[in-house]
Amino acid sequence: MPVQRFRPDPMIWQRRHRSAAICAEGSAGRAIYAPVRLAALLGLGLLSACMPVGRSESVVPKPRPAAMVAPAAPSAASAELRQYYRVLQQDLLTRGLLRTDGGGPDTPYDAEDLAENFEAISFFNEYAGRGGGATGGLSRWSGPVRLQAEFGPSIPESQRRADGGRVAEYAARLGRITGHPVSAVAKRGNFHVLFASKDDSAFVAKRVRELLPNISQNDFQLFVNPPRTHYCFVLAGGAQGSPFDYIRGVALIRAEHPDLVRQSCIHEEIAQGLGLLNDSPRARPSIFNDDDEFAFLTSHDEKLLQMLYDPRLKTGMSAEEARPITRIIAREIMGQPL
Repeated sequence: MPVQRFRPDPMIWQRRHRSAAICAEGSAGRAIYAPVRLAALLGLGLLSACMPVGRSESVVPKPRPAAMVAPAAPSAASAELRQYYRVLQQDLLTRGLLRTDGGGPDTPYDAEDLAENFEAISFFNEYAGRGGGATGGLSRWSGPVRLQAEFGPSIPESQRRADGGRVAEYAARLGRITGHPVSAVAKRGNFHVLFASKDDSAFVAKRVRELLPNISQNDFQLFVNPPRTHYCFVLAGGAQGSPFDYIRGVALIRAEHPDLVRQSCIHEEIAQGLGLLNDSPRARPSIFNDDDEFAFLTSHDEKLLQMLYDPRLKTGMSAEEARPITRIIAREIMGQPL
């Protein structure tokens, strides 16, 4: 999908989704799942850049009232989707994908690889035309990132605790990696991570309308009724006057995913929403590669995030402006001589 800029709107947004394309393999027709990702810059409605920080909030979900009824049994459509994703995950694992080891001797890389991968992932969009094209400038958050996990009514308490804890742990890790303030909060977030099943469409519709009041109808429907080939996706962006300076993010993670894919979505979509826009087939070991080889953020990816938030780089820089600086940073990180 080509990168698009919608100038009349007061917000500029980066959209990414993680999806699976299905094709038949061999005469037996066994379904295999090849991940496909695409990105497009979207102009959405006016969102306030002034987010009150307030005092720190506990990110542990509050106990549900004793009188509150348990979530209803999933609908047939949600149950079918859960089975679809269960088969998908097993297929990926059978093919040696969704690795959780972070790489090893089979995935070497050096400072030159790191610098090239950073440029490809931070500045370019492989879907912007046949030959690929630059997105523009370096995108990242200048203000604190406050991750807020939210759950649809169908999500059981055990899954809320597990996924809320994962978001909190990941936020702390991202803060350590980047040196940028990243935290998990119970309210007043500016990066919302919605966990919802197919049965939670009313919840998603309400929250998206609240968070993105001027969202286009097409993108609204993507949130409310995403194709089953979309694993998860994220929108993040800034005001039109400073589109590369992110101030808001919204991610949707489908609750029907089995545990490993759901965790993988947490890792990829939040990291993506911090400013690493693209995938590169050369990035390895990395979650920023469209082959789903790795499930979780790797040491290579940590270095990309460290580079992204290095103060020597400036928000909005072009790839050409950043290139000599990123080569130095990559060599420093890898411990190679300058």
